[in-house]
Amino acid sequence: MTMKLLDSVSVDQASVRRSNDGYLIANARVSRANNVQMYTGDEMNRPDLEMVRVFRPESEVFSQDAMSSAAHKPMTNDHPSESVSAETWKRDAIGQMGDEISRDGEFVRVPLIMMDASAIKDYESGKRELSLGYTADIDWTAGVTGSGEKYDAIQRNIRVNHVALVSKGRANQKIRAGDGGIDGGKDRIWGVAPLDHDHDPKGSNMTMSTVVLGDKAVQVAASDAPAIESFKAQMADAMKDAETKHTKAVEAKDAEIAKKQAEIDDLKGKVLDDAALDKRVQERADLVGKAKTIAKDLKTTGVSDADIRKAAVVAKLGDEAVKDKPQAYIDARFDILVEDSASNPNDPLRTITSVKPNDGASAWGDSTFKSAGVQMKKEA
Repeated sequence: MTMKLLDSVSVDQASVRRSNDGYLIANARVSRANNVQMYTGDEMNRPDLEMVRVFRPESEVFSQDAMSSAAHKPMTNDHPSESVSAETWKRDAIGQMGDEISRDGEFVRVPLIMMDASAIKDYESGKRELSLGYTADIDWTAGVTGSGEKYDAIQRNIRVNHVALVSKGRANQKIRAGDGGIDGGKDRIWGVAPLDHDHDPKGSNMTMSTVVLGDKAVQVAASDAPAIESFKAQMADAMKDAETKHTKAVEAKDAEIAKKQAEIDDLKGKVLDDAALDKRVQERADLVGKAKTIAKDLKTTGVSDADIRKAAVVAKLGDEAVKDKPQAYIDARFDILVEDSASNPNDPLRTITSVKPNDGASAWGDSTFKSAGVQMKKEA
């Protein structure tokens, strides 16, 4: 599909001069390469698509045929409603481009001369944008530019028709559909696809839309509104994701702090004051002493209270006495064994305290009393 398009740039005022005949002469940039232009699907005869991104590769913009097509083409004051031809030249032309077409970085530079007095007056009053009118075939091949920008189609076989003096420029203006079927019946559309302008052909009014940005409502070109709304939605999603990640990070940090505080509180609960420590030492000593009465060789160093009681019971009664028994049962058996050890007939203290007065001291001798730590007086 071949389409008529327009690219617009500002006049380089430093290059403008007036000839002796009163003409304005300039060497100006009129087109740019390696850029992606945005169109609505309707504007590109693709109503199935919301937006269409069209790439202008340098291989097409700077091809010999594309650049030479600009030589000697007419200059107009605003874009005409149709292509400039031999039939319309006298009506539309206000000057023309020269034949020394050159590349200037990513731009096409051409010499031009403005010869119409009314157009020169418009220029001097501030009308200083240039917009290149051309046709191009649309190759619906999607891809990505060298800078990483995606596109849906490519301009091919660019052919320049004219360059127009327009009032205002802005990047990525969309084409305007119209004049379908002109130029020998080919499938072409006259439109606006500038690099830098807001101008509509022959002063037609631009359709505007209201877009809310922050707390303000602003007017933008209706064709730009979908792209702006899409960008707003992307930014809203990005902000929501950032807030979610921040909330999760704060919650994780709060949980970590709470865990540390719980550990500190737990350690504080395990710290004994002096009185409690003394009590604990005495209780431990009493337990060890009781356990030794049951099994004097019982190991108690580094062993918990519960394990000391259990080991004492095992030493006295064997493993079966504690097998599958709860700690409360083991503790009770330990206490019983301690009581039994206190009433053991072989206990020296029990033997001494059970002596009767008429038993006679000679039965044991003095050494028995001394070894038991008891002083007694023999009966006469």
